[in-house]
Amino acid sequence: MKKIEAIIRADKLEDLKDALSETGLAKGMTISQVLGYGNQKGFAEYVRGQKIIPTLLAKVKIEIVAHDASVEAIVNLIAEAVRTGDVDDGKIFIIPIEEVIRIRTGERGGDAL
Repeated sequence: MKKIEAIIRADKLEDLKDALSETGLAKGMTISQVLGYGNQKGFAEYVRGQKIIPTLLAKVKIEIVAHDASVEAIVNLIAEAVRTGDVDDGKIFIIPIEEVIRIRTGERGGDAL
């Protein structure tokens, strides 16, 4: 099993949710609002005539745990759903998961997904 973490633009969240719902690849996901920066380093804003460059930008982090066989399809789907071609499209991380346990039933491994 693998955990897929995607840091994406907040305005692409609905597109991603729709794409995942249509395919049925992911049985569930966790969504968090996060702050961060990458290559774009923020953008200039003017507030009351003062130029302000925020160092942390609002992003959304999606976490999905999936069977190894589904990981590549999910990663491709995420990339296609959120890609705009701009610098701040985001990143996808894939992390190995040793064990999953469903608290309610005690199921373990792939059955707990």
